[in-house]
Amino acid sequence: MALSLNADTRLLVVAPHPDDESIATGELIQQVRASGGDVQILLLTNGDNNPWPQRWVERRLRIGVDERRRWGERRRGEVERALRQLGVDPAALHPLGWPDMGITTLLCENFDQGVSTMTTYLDRCRPNLLAIPALGDHHPDHGAAHVLARLAVAQWQAGAPELLAYLVHGREEEVTGRVKLDSSVGLHANKMAALACHQSQMTLSGKRMRRLAGRPERYLAVKGGLPREDASVLPWNPPSSLHPWLHLTVADRTGVRDWPWSKAPIAQDGQGRYVLHAFAEGAIGPAFAKLHMYVPSPWIFDRWGWCEL
Repeated sequence: MALSLNADTRLLVVAPHPDDESIATGELIQQVRASGGDVQILLLTNGDNNPWPQRWVERRLRIGVDERRRWGERRRGEVERALRQLGVDPAALHPLGWPDMGITTLLCENFDQGVSTMTTYLDRCRPNLLAIPALGDHHPDHGAAHVLARLAVAQWQAGAPELLAYLVHGREEEVTGRVKLDSSVGLHANKMAALACHQSQMTLSGKRMRRLAGRPERYLAVKGGLPREDASVLPWNPPSSLHPWLHLTVADRTGVRDWPWSKAPIAQDGQGRYVLHAFAEGAIGPAFAKLHMYVPSPWIFDRWGWCEL
């Protein structure tokens, strides 16, 4: 599938953290601008909960509130420079200042606020092309951002933008490949120059960042289709040894519900699959489920993550 970009294109990129806009959509942004279209960036967090690069760059061990705020301000400056490199006026950056590594919590505890904020920026930017993180991205902020964006679009009355999902953390074959941009040496070189503006991240993780940004830009075209017969079948079959620590979360237009695995409205079918029985009566629009554990861990990425029901 090929994208049709022209002077009427209004692209809104939902970026959970500074640098996501360059890694995932650097060439798309340039192509929209080259076609005469408009680009806006909705930056969900300042990327301030980023202690190891900060410790490395600032040669400090303790990271307090003031240090985190300063780091977030630094990263905000970096994303503005990256946007200039990509041909976008920094005035097109809309920072929300949501908690870094906290978008899942915001989704669960402040659902109405999160969806309302997203809808406000849909009204303000009025995109006809919306680039959002992939639901299967392993970073919890990215998966939660996808859910919030999809539920906001479902409530938005002013239009139905074309939806593209991009992957940063994870295996490309899991969620990408239906839409691929044409590229060029010049576009890619300028994208990498924009990535280099994120110096706070490149200092410690430059090799990984260049690898992520070096992949061809491929997107999943997100379509709202007819419900499947197996829409309530969950894709996970976790070992029983983990059941005491597992939680199941369901999000749809009516809000968010969460249960310990042992109390979740699920049952196994004849094939041993877990089937969810938790849809609100008469609910319409997209619905999502997440399997996770409330166990402290230094590993930040999701083991199971979200699925669409």
